Amino acid sequence: MKFESITIKDIAKALGLSTSTVSRALRDGYEISEETRRIVMEYAEKINYQPNPIAQSLKERRSRSIGVIVCEIANNFFSQAINGIEDVAYNSGYHVIITQSHESYAREIINVQHLASRSVDGLLVSLSAETTDISHIKKLHDKGLPIVFFDRVTNEIQTHKVIANNLKGAFDATEFLINSGNKNIAHLTAASHLSITKERLEGYKKALAKHGIPFREEYVQYCEHGGMIQDEMTTAVGKLLTLRIKPDAIFVANDKLSTGCLMALKNYDKALYGDIKIAGFTNSAVVELFTPSITSVRQPAFEMGQVATQMLIKLIESKYPVEEFETRVLDTELIAKNAAELT
Repeated sequence: MKFESITIKDIAKALGLSTSTVSRALRDGYEISEETRRIVMEYAEKINYQPNPIAQSLKERRSRSIGVIVCEIANNFFSQAINGIEDVAYNSGYHVIITQSHESYAREIINVQHLASRSVDGLLVSLSAETTDISHIKKLHDKGLPIVFFDRVTNEIQTHKVIANNLKGAFDATEFLINSGNKNIAHLTAASHLSITKERLEGYKKALAKHGIPFREEYVQYCEHGGMIQDEMTTAVGKLLTLRIKPDAIFVANDKLSTGCLMALKNYDKALYGDIKIAGFTNSAVVELFTPSITSVRQPAFEMGQVATQMLIKLIESKYPVEEFETRVLDTELIAKNAAELT
């Protein structure tokens, strides 16, 4: 059975009024008498009339909806960021449409095209691990679609961006490992071209340099799918553990890689590798239950979602072209743990 919504025409026919009169009454128009307004509103409530959002969007040329593109909702960082996005969006009268790229460039293109076809008022984007060409997003931006990037950003589009202080977070985590007595510190990270990868690698290098520890290229292992594929992480960790000078600690660059690194370590000799210390970017509370325990770099994910949405809504609702853009950098927090042996 096909669903048929009640329209203004239906109300007008039932009450013997013109559609324009009913429309004005529902919009609380000043030219409608109080008696007519009362009759229309009481009847509309009786039949549970709901305005047609599609018709309204066509009239207003706005859908009151925001499209969101992230790699994976199950990722703790992104689930918290989405909560922040929804907090601001819904309180501002906007709906949120969430899509996942699963770190796939092809899927990201499909999601962008789908959201654009749904006439969203703007996009919040965190790029996939495979994305190096952003022409699919740039075309929409050039046509005037408001877009804000968060977490994984690009310098190829001039717009607002919201990121964590990745360099400082990486520096703090690496320095903590150094101060804990470790000198051979490896780095497990995501795709090399991502903005977060570059910034966290720089922080790692700066901490090593400050303490006079030479940077070793073989100590850096890239996981091009950002932690989505366990075999990729297992291979990367295996390469580190078969080096002539094995690492005594690992700095891990993101949420999925942190948990994946622990799983990979458990596949090796626990007695031999139980003393490897781990520090990494993760917003998961579950890692506190793991061994070895993880010293975590927490990002203000909820706040990042809030700030990005506030920026996007300002772009959407601006009456004039916006020519000045801001990159907001939010502080991270180091939560230190004492490493324990694998059990």
